[in-house]
Amino acid sequence: MTQSTANSAAFDNSNSAAPLQIKNSEQPLKQGFIKKLTDLHIGPLPLPLYIIFFAIIYIASVTGKLPADMIGGFAVIMIMGWLLGDIGLKVPVLKDIGGPAILSMFIPSVMIFYNLINQDTLKSITAVMKTSNFLYLYISCLVCGSILGMARKILVQGFLRMFIPLIVGTLAATVVGVAVGMLFGYDVKRTFFYIIMPIMGGGIGEGILPYSMAMAEILGQPQGSIISQLAPAAMLGNVSAIICCGFLKKFAESHPQYNGNGLLVKTGDDKELIEEMNKERPVEFHLMGAGLILACTFFIFGGVASSYIGIPGAIIMIFAAALVKVLKLMPAKMEQGAYHMYRFIATNLTWPLLVGLGVLYMPWKDVVAAVTPAYIAICASTVVAMITSGFFIGKAMNMYPIESAIVTGCHSGLGGTGDVAILSAANRMGLMPFAQVSTRLGGASMIVFATILLKLLN
Repeated sequence: MTQSTANSAAFDNSNSAAPLQIKNSEQPLKQGFIKKLTDLHIGPLPLPLYIIFFAIIYIASVTGKLPADMIGGFAVIMIMGWLLGDIGLKVPVLKDIGGPAILSMFIPSVMIFYNLINQDTLKSITAVMKTSNFLYLYISCLVCGSILGMARKILVQGFLRMFIPLIVGTLAATVVGVAVGMLFGYDVKRTFFYIIMPIMGGGIGEGILPYSMAMAEILGQPQGSIISQLAPAAMLGNVSAIICCGFLKKFAESHPQYNGNGLLVKTGDDKELIEEMNKERPVEFHLMGAGLILACTFFIFGGVASSYIGIPGAIIMIFAAALVKVLKLMPAKMEQGAYHMYRFIATNLTWPLLVGLGVLYMPWKDVVAAVTPAYIAICASTVVAMITSGFFIGKAMNMYPIESAIVTGCHSGLGGTGDVAILSAANRMGLMPFAQVSTRLGGASMIVFATILLKLLN
């Protein structure tokens, strides 16, 4: 049969075969579309499954059926956090300056300001963030897991060297912040006590609240009015640090000579240590349970010891975990469990946590009220001076400049809240123990110093 005859025969039989051919060709197209759709993910969820879950949670929230407890709270912050985090990772420019952290914190804050989150949803988020104290569970797991999973050499040298960049960074931030304030016509005293101090005070709960109590007593003013003047500086300082550390993450990718990939101190065998840090160990679920109870117990120990020795419980927790690691008091299997619990928490719950923080601790009206060019310039220059000095001092002290700058920059964070946002923007969550020392110890020292100085001047 010739080619033309075959084609003619095929054409003659087309009446019966054509419908079947069309049906068979549509099926692969449908399957291809479904596969493409399921290949798209929001967080760990395929897009179709995410849409279904989102719809269920939304319907529950608007019909008053959303549980006002951990179940409802986790459902809301996870479904929002994964979406905002993924968007922040994909938007040009924004993705290079800590987009996921910025969107996860500020979009919910804006939604609260415009009443786009109903009361039932707010109650659920409050239950998981405040009633259940999720923030401190998160920090405890990260601190204990990262310390116990860290090489002893990195831990010891990191703690010994981090204080010099922190001190120099604090001095540089103060000098530059005051100078920029004077340039814009701000009084030196107001610039230092009302703008620079809140930025470096260690957060809202641990810094601004006790600091405002002392200021109210010394100045004879209502504490509430003082807090409203201090909080915007702390928030804008934290945003500046997030953007700077997001930029440092991008800078590190193109300048590997400054990049420790999560290592703070140069040790001579960095390649081996980085490989050890990134080595995948088999996950054992019962050991993760041990890691969880370790984190909880270290946190409780810090709280108990704090009532006797007067040092913040978080600082005691950090140094207790570090001491256990250095003295090799913890079995290796338990350290592995704590490390895997830290990895699980950091991977899945960082953006959701930031959503909760944005809803409850980042009042948009205060941020908007403080947005003047002069005020922003003072806050931004204070943080930039701190991070820049951390970079160069770290380089001079045989530390990795990127990591040194990031840890120093955490001194301008909103306590544990700010540390999470800053380190997530920099993709350096393993630096959490050093960040906590920078924030809490540095913040406490600044509050004591500023309170004494204010009393002397009044």
